[in-house]
Amino acid sequence: MYSSSIADAPLVREPLHAPVAHLIRGGMIEGIHYGSVVVLGGDGDVRFQLGDIEAAFYPRSALKPVQAVAMARAGLPLDGELLSLTAASHSGEERHLAGTRRILELAGLTEDHLRNVPDMPYDPVVRDTWVRAGRLPSRLAQNCSGKHAAMLYTCRLNGWSLEDYLDPGHPLQQAIAEIVEDLTGQRIARVTVDGCGAPLFSVSLHGLARAAARITTAVPGTPEARVADAMREHAEMASGSGRDVAALMRAVPGLLAKDGFEGVQVAALPDGRAIAVKIADGANRARVPVAAAALAWAGVDPELLTEFRGEALLGGGQAVGCVRPVRSLEPVVVSACA
Repeated sequence: MYSSSIADAPLVREPLHAPVAHLIRGGMIEGIHYGSVVVLGGDGDVRFQLGDIEAAFYPRSALKPVQAVAMARAGLPLDGELLSLTAASHSGEERHLAGTRRILELAGLTEDHLRNVPDMPYDPVVRDTWVRAGRLPSRLAQNCSGKHAAMLYTCRLNGWSLEDYLDPGHPLQQAIAEIVEDLTGQRIARVTVDGCGAPLFSVSLHGLARAAARITTAVPGTPEARVADAMREHAEMASGSGRDVAALMRAVPGLLAKDGFEGVQVAALPDGRAIAVKIADGANRARVPVAAAALAWAGVDPELLTEFRGEALLGGGQAVGCVRPVRSLEPVVVSACA
């Protein structure tokens, strides 16, 4: 299905994004979200595309399943909830903090060994409770703490240094980069620093979708299959209560899905059908309905995607419009507004 060779890095250029969603208010287009969308068939061929799916871009946290696979290949023995947390952009709920502590305990380490950026919990309700209790930003509460704890555990198991585990030249990050290239099927275009402090690798939207498909079609028991199983079975550990990405995995049987900051979404089915979305302005309100429309193009029953068709736009407290995918996507997913 996929070539074992690795292609050249995607070009670093201004992406040629296209309109992917309209803001409809009172039956008129009030605004336009630009972006790019790719849908892969089970054979790996591109079945649908909008915008620029080959330019280099930063997948942000949508790349976490690939990073988790790399750690599993390097000997990380986690499964179930803790492996799901390894690939998480978690909400900062107590179960996420407890899971991160458990990973650190298994490594014989503490929160003081983490090098991610201290932050408040990502979920607004959890964050408000945190603030009312007088709690300060912490590395444990930051949404990438599970990944960082797993990185430290992987380093401990391999005898790699701990203090500099975020350096792009560190053996851990070199191992992750190798798996990024393996699963995306292309060289990394550029390396920078993600919001949490970890190295961030630039690939193409097409490459991101290809990586997700390779994870979901892997042989049972492999690191790829372990990560996919863990995230699907423990969707809330990879995100949080009330998060759209967890709801999407619950709604569509067998779906693996991961979101990322700046409007990124990737998802794949067990047979290799996959989608990837990048919203140019980073808007979540466009990411969700566009991803749902792309999944319908991939063959997912539109009835399973009803709750993801776009949030209402309000006027005077009443719904007067919505965020709607552009017409080239809409023949598959019927919009919630005119």
